[in-house]
Amino acid sequence: MPCLNLSTNVNLEKIDTSAILSEASKAVARVTGKPEQYVMIVLEGSVPVSFGGSQDPAAFGTLVSIGGLNPDVNKDLSAAIAAILETKLSIPKSRFYLKFEDTKRSYFGWNGSTF
Repeated sequence: MPCLNLSTNVNLEKIDTSAILSEASKAVARVTGKPEQYVMIVLEGSVPVSFGGSQDPAAFGTLVSIGGLNPDVNKDLSAAIAAILETKLSIPKSRFYLKFEDTKRSYFGWNGSTF
């Protein structure tokens, strides 16, 4: 059940967000080895963000998963998501943080129950 939340100061009004969501979903599923049917991507734009004292394009993400994360996976995910943001939103890789949270317990509700 990986869930990737991305927030950026980039205005998404004229951006094809469906391409970003699709690419990110496939990347998270591929790299974590989790079925894409359980991957959720949340993308929020026009969020006030300052990075290094500058309000140039930047982003912050959190990826939460029940298992499937480790240093190698995290490195690959960071590269994959940063590449998508750089290509689709012109956010330099150096202006993106991604936080990884691997929960080992069923603290996530889904389908009227929990994972």
